[in-house]
Amino acid sequence: MSRIDVVVTGIGATTPLGGDVASTWDAMLAGRSGVGALTQEWAAQLPVRIAAKLAVDPSELIDRVKLRRLDRSEAIALIAARQAWADSALADSGLDPERLAVSVGSGIGGAITLLDQDDILEASGPRRVSPHTVPMLMPNGPAAWVGLELGAKAGVHSVASACATGAEAISLGLDLIRAGRADVVVAGGTEAVIHALPIAGFASMRAMSTRNDDPERASRPWDKGRDGFVLGEGAGVLILERADHAAARGAKVYARLAGAGVTSDAYDIVQPHAEGEGAIRAIKKAIADADVAKTDIMHVNAHATSTPVGDMLEIGALRAALGDHPVLTATKSMTGHLLGAAGALESIATILAIRDSVVPPTINLDDPDENLDLEVAAHKARHMEIPAALNNAFGFGGHNVALVFTRA
Repeated sequence: MSRIDVVVTGIGATTPLGGDVASTWDAMLAGRSGVGALTQEWAAQLPVRIAAKLAVDPSELIDRVKLRRLDRSEAIALIAARQAWADSALADSGLDPERLAVSVGSGIGGAITLLDQDDILEASGPRRVSPHTVPMLMPNGPAAWVGLELGAKAGVHSVASACATGAEAISLGLDLIRAGRADVVVAGGTEAVIHALPIAGFASMRAMSTRNDDPERASRPWDKGRDGFVLGEGAGVLILERADHAAARGAKVYARLAGAGVTSDAYDIVQPHAEGEGAIRAIKKAIADADVAKTDIMHVNAHATSTPVGDMLEIGALRAALGDHPVLTATKSMTGHLLGAAGALESIATILAIRDSVVPPTINLDDPDENLDLEVAAHKARHMEIPAALNNAFGFGGHNVALVFTRA
């Protein structure tokens, strides 16, 4: 297997905690929640009336005329990609566009466009449907817009693996560079589906928290009182680059993307494997791919969505694959669950944890599950040296992705 080193030279995000990486990271370290009440008329009859909405609306950052051509998921992917690209300082580097690729995915895609345009069709007829409808709702739209904006000619890829999407898009970027198909990959995930139908669907599955009267405390991974995830929206993008390419241009390097493990359960369309078998294999594969000892993994940003079953299955998988030494966190306690963007945003949090030697807190962990036998940075950030860290992401359909980042 090729041992080409891949590093992260740029990061960008727009999230329920902030309109960029710096504000999001500050809020995470402070333990702030981005969850609030849904006060729109369409939410009044829903069983779930809370969500983690963006801190900064796309209309504040994208021209109104262009915004009319973009689904919300596309708009925020562009915002995050622009930030990451600027952060990387690649614009003036002379990068050959035929060596630049994109790997940006969405778990659900342009659902808001589809639903809104269907309303227009039903109310006003086909002539009133926007001519931009198809490019706005197609699942490859976010990746395509990023590729167009940056002039990427080495391939534009759109992963769709539910809540593992952002992490799998990053793992694909790693593969593209290792395979020699690109020197730089813009990789990440985006999601924006805070709308009545997705919320009603998730609520019907009893997958979501119904703490409508206490939104900031609704997302509570590993707590005995957890009753489901909180829907969030946002985008996270990483610039992945061949290490020698980055060194040649004197690039700032955040961390090394050392390894990835991707598996599938072949078990159930929504339930994870009952013994966490696929998750265990993904974590072990990532560690082997990274060529690090499992004892080097001092921190895990867990998938931990705040569901009764999934949270503890992941704890069992981590114990089986790693042992009991890492310090865990669940940043979804603050951001809610960004679905296809979760793995990308949490990869950024993992990278910054390594850079700053600090584990962001898990908030709302007031009464830990009796089976939680791994150490968690609860309530307050934990300062510690982190030579290597793991980010997990799991999705409906049995998708399992684990990423290992190390110090640059």
